[in-house]
Amino acid sequence: MAMRDTLDFLLYGWLQSESLNQRERFADHSRETFDAVLDTCERIAREKFAPVNRLLDTQEPHFDGERVHLPQATREALDAYVESGMLSAAQDYENGGMQLPCTVEMAANAFFSKACIALGGYAMLTNGNANLLMAHGTPRQREVFAKAEFEGRWFGTMCLSEPQAGSSLSDVATRAEPDGADSENDPLGPRYRLRGHKMWISAGEHELRENIVHLVLAKIPGPDGKPVPGVRGISLFIVPKWLVDAEGQLTGERNDVVLAGLNHKLGYRGTTNCLLNFGEGRHQPGGQGGAIGYRVGAPGEGLKAMFHMMNEARIGVGLGATMLGYAGYEASLAYARQRPQGRPLTATGKDAASPQRPIIEHADVKRMLLAQKSYVEGALALELFCARLVDEQHTAEAEAAGRARLLLEVLIPIAKSWPSEWCLEANSLAIQVLGGYGYTRDFPVEQHWRDNRLNMIHEGTHGIQALDLLGRKVVMEGGAALMALARRINETISAAGQVPGLAEAANQLAQALAQVGAATKAAWATGEPEAALANATPYLQAFGHTVLAWIWLDVVLALAPDDTRDFAQGKRAAQAYFFAYELPRIAAWLAVVQRREALCREMQDAWF
Repeated sequence: MAMRDTLDFLLYGWLQSESLNQRERFADHSRETFDAVLDTCERIAREKFAPVNRLLDTQEPHFDGERVHLPQATREALDAYVESGMLSAAQDYENGGMQLPCTVEMAANAFFSKACIALGGYAMLTNGNANLLMAHGTPRQREVFAKAEFEGRWFGTMCLSEPQAGSSLSDVATRAEPDGADSENDPLGPRYRLRGHKMWISAGEHELRENIVHLVLAKIPGPDGKPVPGVRGISLFIVPKWLVDAEGQLTGERNDVVLAGLNHKLGYRGTTNCLLNFGEGRHQPGGQGGAIGYRVGAPGEGLKAMFHMMNEARIGVGLGATMLGYAGYEASLAYARQRPQGRPLTATGKDAASPQRPIIEHADVKRMLLAQKSYVEGALALELFCARLVDEQHTAEAEAAGRARLLLEVLIPIAKSWPSEWCLEANSLAIQVLGGYGYTRDFPVEQHWRDNRLNMIHEGTHGIQALDLLGRKVVMEGGAALMALARRINETISAAGQVPGLAEAANQLAQALAQVGAATKAAWATGEPEAALANATPYLQAFGHTVLAWIWLDVVLALAPDDTRDFAQGKRAAQAYFFAYELPRIAAWLAVVQRREALCREMQDAWF
């Protein structure tokens, strides 16, 4: 079945997205307007993004010492995306938006991620940058910077990591000093001069738009004139590539932000990835050294503001990983249906005179395809569910909005990490289905794997997501988020227990949920973080598999019991596969968590 059929079912049959039109914010919309957005994005992705995916992989960005060069097709495809209005799709009408639900916005962006993930990176970063400024910026910052980004005139980035400080943001060394006695009175916000280096900056340098808005984490002087240690000392700054005036017009003066070099990546090559130097002195804005930046929010609250963009990016990464997995699944499914290999086994052996059969008829190939289907369709459902929680948080009545906030908090590490691991596994299985052909560049599945391998690393590595889940999310507010999720899962268990054919799965999910709860308590039984978190990654894997089992059970509950279409039977088979082959894995993962296995924590360097 085409991905669009699954997308429509998840949106309308499962998440009941049409009901959002009853809320004031979305009252002008209908199923017809939602479908029109999906149709437009599907067409642009098919006509503009997909045809250049291989080109952007083979002609990666290069730097001539002055400018970064990209294929012309990059600009043309992004122009089409900007013209679609999707950069501001969820924004208020007065800000040039469509007031689309986040659920529909994410569904529409799925087409772009599937067609060419590298192009989608520019859009995701720009949208997230502007959304952060809408939430934490001043009215003038929103008007000048966010508006230009929503219009697609400027693109944006996030600048967190440094060569010596990747995930350890408390160790950032970039410094920001007030730019003169009147720095607090600049119309664009308190003005500073930044000096330092930032690493792994996606979309950090290009000529695709007239300006690039960098959001930069840096430390400012404390009361004693020295930087405040730890994350409490981090502030957030808008640092444009080209300086602008208070009305948002380019002044023609280059800011002191310089490309030090491009990173040459395994995949995801169409998005530039950069090392940037701030304040190295090559440019002297205002006749002085240091990159000019405008503080966003209060001093010392930079990381809090940046998490607004980071959390959006984590869901975006999860969607990207999902769609790369989906692309590989579709490619390997099409191949398996037309590739003849082998003959049926009979009691007397193979009949060499009989015709070969398509490899999709072999049980092991079906296993690999069914695994892919369970991973990618389940992950897509998870990402759309998280998007629906965003809509609930912002437009539902207070009690429901509060529940949505808690659910989203605990699910964000899963929304980022689970597709990054298991849709990557789907890409590996797609290569396996194609055999030797899959390992060549004559087929797209090897690029899907290379592109997807980044997603376990950026926007918080797998291990970071695990620490966030077990170290913060499941214990936050006295375990309120975990309990909210357990209640929601139990609702599905109760409903499934009443449906013929699903009672056994409901019991299996109930047992898995109980195992996760027991392991959570056991991990923290001593109250020692080092002991509790030593096995955070197996916990993340078990937690994620439990969540996906719940998602699948909830999805098949939305099918009519008498629906015998191939589409419905395929969904039921994917759910059954996940419960038969995947959910049993959690026992081994949770065993080391429950006994607080010390092996990895106590392993000595010299023993390696």
